[in-house]
Amino acid sequence: MHRYRSHSCAALRKDDVGKTVRLSGWAHRIRDHGGLLFIDLRDHYGLTQVVVDPDSPAFAVAETVRGEWVIRIDGEVKARSEDTVNAKLPTGAVEVFAREIEVLSQARELPLPVFGEPEYPEDIRLKYRFLDLRRETLHKNMMRRTQIVSKMRQLMGDGGFFEFQTPILTASSPEGARDFLVPSRLHNGLFYALPQAPQQYKQLIMMSGFDRYFQIAPCFRDEDPRADRFYGEFYQLDVEMSFVEQEDILQAMEPVIRTVFESFADGKPVSQNFRRIPYAESIRKYGTDKPDLRNPIEMQAVTEHFAGSGFKVFAGMIANDPAVEIWAIPSKTGGSRAFCDRMNSWAQGEGQPGLGYIFWREEEGKLAGAGPLAKNIGEERTEALRTQLGLEAGDACFFVAGRPDAFAPFAGAARTRVGEELDLIDRDRFELAWIIDFPFYEWQDEEKKVDFAHNPFSMPQGGMDALQGDEPLAIKAFQYDIVCNGFEIASGGIRNHIPEAMVKAFEIAGYSKETVEERFGGLYRAFQYGAPPHGGMAAGVDRIVMLLCGAKNLREIAMFPMNQQAHDLLMGAPNEASPAQLRELGLRLAPAAAKS
Repeated sequence: MHRYRSHSCAALRKDDVGKTVRLSGWAHRIRDHGGLLFIDLRDHYGLTQVVVDPDSPAFAVAETVRGEWVIRIDGEVKARSEDTVNAKLPTGAVEVFAREIEVLSQARELPLPVFGEPEYPEDIRLKYRFLDLRRETLHKNMMRRTQIVSKMRQLMGDGGFFEFQTPILTASSPEGARDFLVPSRLHNGLFYALPQAPQQYKQLIMMSGFDRYFQIAPCFRDEDPRADRFYGEFYQLDVEMSFVEQEDILQAMEPVIRTVFESFADGKPVSQNFRRIPYAESIRKYGTDKPDLRNPIEMQAVTEHFAGSGFKVFAGMIANDPAVEIWAIPSKTGGSRAFCDRMNSWAQGEGQPGLGYIFWREEEGKLAGAGPLAKNIGEERTEALRTQLGLEAGDACFFVAGRPDAFAPFAGAARTRVGEELDLIDRDRFELAWIIDFPFYEWQDEEKKVDFAHNPFSMPQGGMDALQGDEPLAIKAFQYDIVCNGFEIASGGIRNHIPEAMVKAFEIAGYSKETVEERFGGLYRAFQYGAPPHGGMAAGVDRIVMLLCGAKNLREIAMFPMNQQAHDLLMGAPNEASPAQLRELGLRLAPAAAKS
């Protein structure tokens, strides 16, 4: 028999009754039933109940065993009596009567419980992550993650894609976040950068004549952490294709993403045909470019109903600035003053002066609008609003006013708040959609300049003609995202593979030709030697896993994450470098700035 086990702790069934077996694992739970000891033995695969009676030669050792000790058990498989069968366990029809127990490893008193799923302080959970990962939910999440990644690889291979690895030590590149720099020992004073994404390399793979590339790629960005974004590193399903237009990529990747979701959705509905929503439409209807389409609320412009009305605040804004608009957030079932007042208080907590509203109710056999706005604009305008928005008695509507580019994020947050408060969101489904037609450039108010709105390597719609003749802020890009339930889970674009167009695009954003040649020399040089039209995308592995596990935080689906302050509490990173290490790298630390 094997030194440690003949079976895993999930393997035994009724067919094994009468066999002598050997199991090894952790003592998950120990119960004393009037002298009869029960040990739930756990390994990676599952649980088996072990019984130790006082007559067994193993009893003396069993009495010393404590939770999370690692033990080996030899014993006989017996059928449980009908009244003790545990239908929730695959091994619940049998138990092992122990004849011999060997303690392989003892455990000190645990700093956090492994049995059950109680809430526990995050700093303890991360410091003792190896214990936290023994808990059932986290263990399942890690296994689901590896299954999802395996499914991605299978689907990409089936689709004719080839997996290639790209370098980790590379050159710094302005891709929207801070780089992690790595000092060079061989070239003192010079630095490598960890890749924010394999963007340039995957394009160079297309220049090299490989037609379809993918990679489960590690990416590194020095961005502040949050619930849906790791600090430092993350993984993406990175994709690139040659001789394609935007539609080719959407058609190739939609089935992959849909199949991944269907395979791990546990029966929840998944969008069969992803909607195509232009960026401008998404902002107008949902206030965001990553809308949660499970929320049925769609905002509408209602400026005309307030122009010249008795509500002087809105009417004055409209009269004084032609760019001002009024947007409505229709709220089915929200027609109570208490709810409207709650939303108004919430808006004030968000730094807004308030949130105007109207709610409708039955009065003397007819529908009537109520609230300050209804009184100010009058019955006719109130009824016109209700008709446009399709509202009835018991419904409400909230209003935001100003320049849309300024208030859209708040309007989107208000839409989300209403949907959550009124329980309008169908949480048991996955709603996926493409967001397309992103703006190529945006105005950077702090720097008072035009800059790239998204990916600087994308092709502008209209190509060189658009770059030479159109207003920069009016140019759209061949760029697209996939969104799911309020999260962006993928992003991509058709690449700008024409050298002259690439230089022109960067010049408009304030980068000289010399800067392009210096910062993107490899890619720019490759474009001089026959560049195929190409494009691709990258899907966020971590966010997809988070959604499919039903987790609220990315730390629930990663093996060894950092905390919110970007500390690795398990390994003690970041830590200081020794003077010898600094000398070897030719580095000297500047004095820390004095704290005020």
